[in-house]
Amino acid sequence: MLKRKKPINKVKKKKRQVKKTPIKTINKKKKDKNKYLLELIEKRYVVITVLILTLFSCISLRLFKLQILDNEKYIEKLALSVEKTIESTSTPRGRIYDRNYNLLVDNEAIKTIYYKKSSKVSTSDEIEIAYTIASNIEIDYSKLTTYRLKEFWYLNNKEKAKEKITDEEWEKNNKRKLSDDDIEDLIYERITDEELSEYNELDKEAAYIYYLMNKGYSYAEKIIKNVNVTEEEYAYISENVDTLKGFNTKLDWERIYLYGDTFKTILGSVSSNSQGIPAELATYYLNNGYSLDDRVGISYLEYQYENYLKGKKATYKVLSDNTYEIVDPGSRGNDIVLTIDINLQQYLEQVLTSEVISTKYEANTEYYNRSFAVIADPNNGEILAMSGKQVRTRDDGSLYVVDYTPGVVTLPVTPGSIVKGASMLVGYKYGAINIGTYMQDECIKIKDTPEKCSWTNLGYINDVDALKFSSNSYQYKIAISVGNGTYTYNSSLNLDSSAFDKYRQMYAEFGLGIKTGIDLPVESLGYSGTSTLPGHLLDYAIGQYDTYTPIQLSQYISTLANGGTRYQPYLLKEVYAPSDDDSTFGKKIYESEKIVLGTVDVESQYMDRVRYSLSQVVASGLGYGYMGYYTNSSGKTGTSQSFIDTDGNGVVDTETITTAFVGYSPSDNPAMSIVVVSPDVSHNNNGYSYQSSVTKRITSAVVNKFYELRG
Repeated sequence: MLKRKKPINKVKKKKRQVKKTPIKTINKKKKDKNKYLLELIEKRYVVITVLILTLFSCISLRLFKLQILDNEKYIEKLALSVEKTIESTSTPRGRIYDRNYNLLVDNEAIKTIYYKKSSKVSTSDEIEIAYTIASNIEIDYSKLTTYRLKEFWYLNNKEKAKEKITDEEWEKNNKRKLSDDDIEDLIYERITDEELSEYNELDKEAAYIYYLMNKGYSYAEKIIKNVNVTEEEYAYISENVDTLKGFNTKLDWERIYLYGDTFKTILGSVSSNSQGIPAELATYYLNNGYSLDDRVGISYLEYQYENYLKGKKATYKVLSDNTYEIVDPGSRGNDIVLTIDINLQQYLEQVLTSEVISTKYEANTEYYNRSFAVIADPNNGEILAMSGKQVRTRDDGSLYVVDYTPGVVTLPVTPGSIVKGASMLVGYKYGAINIGTYMQDECIKIKDTPEKCSWTNLGYINDVDALKFSSNSYQYKIAISVGNGTYTYNSSLNLDSSAFDKYRQMYAEFGLGIKTGIDLPVESLGYSGTSTLPGHLLDYAIGQYDTYTPIQLSQYISTLANGGTRYQPYLLKEVYAPSDDDSTFGKKIYESEKIVLGTVDVESQYMDRVRYSLSQVVASGLGYGYMGYYTNSSGKTGTSQSFIDTDGNGVVDTETITTAFVGYSPSDNPAMSIVVVSPDVSHNNNGYSYQSSVTKRITSAVVNKFYELRG
């Protein structure tokens, strides 16, 4: 019998008591929350409203500025952005003056006939116009090439020209085996001389005019004639502008030189309207924003200071009807003032011209043909005058002179004894000599080499006399000591090669063997020997080894003159902006300042000793009379051996003598320095040792003129 299970007792769960919030309280909280949200929204609305109003105000102000205040400016910018702008071909360059404000180079207005292509003009129209112009103005067509004449024939005979191409060649052209250029080349090759002979003088003149009309950029002005334009020709073009479809007249400019050819080579030249930028300068100028048909400085100062001298070209915008409206009238270039004294320069060139001719009639001058001179201010580097003149012989035997002033900076010469001042300082600096050191002037003989002697036996001399009478022997003995050598007559000589470095370092501190930095686009360095043989060191010490340009020698003597400061030589003194009144200068935009390149590293007592010695050279030594009437001057003569190629085969075959002089005045407070060099003025080939005094005559005359002008 199954037992009945006891019933499970169920435990009753106690219900959780939830406290109920009164309805009234809930409604109150909801109301407070809604109020808070409403207030927050209202605040944000106010902020947004203020922000919108602020932005709207800014936009309104900006629109007001754009549409009202700057309206014309932005209309102009819009026009420029959608309409093509072009520049005039050229504007007058700045003028060039000397240091005393004498006008050297100016611009002269010239009548010019030009052509500017219109978009509505066809090739046939241009050919017709070319014939019209050829019938009414005279054009020199001597530069018309056969190719250009064939081109003109081709344009006038298109159908005949096509017949010169075979069917096979046209087929190749269709298959792109022959290009259109190839076809045109074949046509030009097949135009016969007989066909061209049908063209008369008028045809050829028209052909050349057509070529000028289409030369260069299509939108640029093309110069048709600007030389010897008659009043009738100028008037004809001016009066028929409307019917000549692009032809017009204007007054252009050319450089004029108020002192003729004086200093003209260094003043430089400007490209012509027909030339534009020369090919060799095209890359440089194009990289600097120029156009190929621009007129630019192409040599010396015109090239060196192109950025100052170039004018600002007028700018035009091309309107929809192909007419032009000026945007910027442009202006001429800045005026530059040079350091040159044109009166001193004129006199220097006159003296050189006279002397190089008269010297050719002296003995032993078969190989002489030129002299150079530089006058500078040793206190700042300003070049007061510089020139070179070369004499040439015509076929009939008569002589004439050409300017050779560029040789001042490009033609190295063997200097000779004029550098002994620097050599003496090497001896002082490295203890080879001291102030007052005496040595015997005697020939130096190194084994297997000829004797090296002074020009005469000077006896027992000190350092002053060594410069005063230009002893070679004294310098040889200094060099041997600097090179730590021991000398015995007719024995081998060994010297430290470092002695070359000591000499070259000293020379470089004077500007010898390094570029001077003169503000011209070209400057030569000269020759620097590479041999370190003992004999060559001795040659170096007397100026018979390395070569230097006249401008380097000028920097050398100027450095000695002022007591040891090497200044950069320069030609540009001031620059002025153009003025509204061409009779006055505008605002000064540049004024030169002296540039110190270095100082000579020697004790002042040694520099003073050399300067004193140089004063004795002029007072009673070999330089007496070289500085004219002014004995309170200093200087050094030089005579050197040179070697030239007389038969043009590239091999030097003749020994010549070059004479030179460097000096300054007054000795105690120098106002000027001078260098004169006369290469190949003599030779000893015929056993006759006469040497012209041309160098002395030039220096004496120029120094006297300097003080005359100074007053």
